[in-house]
Amino acid sequence: MTIAQDRLDELWDFEDAAASEARLRAAADAASGADADELQTQVARALGLQGRFAAADAVLDALDPAASPAVQTRVVLERGRLRNSAGDADAAVPLFERAAEAAASAGLLFLEVDALHMLAIADRARADAWTDRALAALGTTDDARTLRWRVGLYNNRGWARFDEGRWDDALVAFRASRDAAVRWGTSQQVEWADEAIAETRAAIDPAGR
Repeated sequence: MTIAQDRLDELWDFEDAAASEARLRAAADAASGADADELQTQVARALGLQGRFAAADAVLDALDPAASPAVQTRVVLERGRLRNSAGDADAAVPLFERAAEAAASAGLLFLEVDALHMLAIADRARADAWTDRALAALGTTDDARTLRWRVGLYNNRGWARFDEGRWDDALVAFRASRDAAVRWGTSQQVEWADEAIAETRAAIDPAGR
């Protein structure tokens, strides 16, 4: 078992990692067993977003990966995020690979796609392959919260194409991201997709014809 992502969504505000840390610590203190450990992995993630990498590693060190497949996967996944945030993609990539494998073995699709999406970020040379694998994995579910990953996957692909000057391809990706945001995402994600589409159109035709 794993904590429902909707519950974690309630605790997270990625614009305020410190406040998220406080909520996650309180939730972990009120939980027990594997649930408490799983919540602590998110405490570590919040610490990492604040640049407190040593403190985040210490939180993960105190957990028991054998508590559940979800804890095992999240410990490795969050260690990878810490390394990537610290600028060490070479150390992050094998951790993300381990997390993707662990999640797939345990049938934890949301976490598998999370790890694959991080691989696409950290392993730029194989970003397309990792993204394609994540999108293929999403073809096996009808869970709306899990399918929301399509928004981020296509958005990241769009910006990669944009940075390469492949603006037509970027536009295709951003439109796919917007379609996914309308269907499974949030109003904020729709707004971001609209902004990306507008920026790409301006790059294609600076004169706005």
